[in-house]
Amino acid sequence: QVQLVESGGGSVQAGGSLRLSCAVFGYTYSSYCMGWFRQAPGKEREGVAAINSDSSSIYADSVKGRFTISQDNAKNTLYLEMNSLKPEDTAMYYCAARAAYCYYTYSLAPSLFKYWAQGTQVTVSS
Repeated sequence: QVQLVESGGGSVQAGGSLRLSCAVFGYTYSSYCMGWFRQAPGKEREGVAAINSDSSSIYADSVKGRFTISQDNAKNTLYLEMNSLKPEDTAMYYCAARAAYCYYTYSLAPSLFKYWAQGTQVTVSS
């Protein structure tokens, strides 16, 4: 049984930083894509960044240069380092996994991901 467990959300002022973590249990696919998504109140869930099993990564334009996705295979953990945070980054953040590569930003569609974590809130105040 695949389980994703997030941690690291919180509140920060604009310009600050946060790091999200996503521990992965029971996921045995050798080729995969792990992604971060977010959903603000009243808005659709959107893809933020994704990383493949070969460590290649893609980012949404809105976070390029500010967010960094990474993974520690020894710890089975996915990370999202968020810098220069803006109030518009405020949302519930989710990590997710799929057993296929993510090549382009269209791969960041939530419907393409099968396994999801419970979500962690990120709030950025101005």
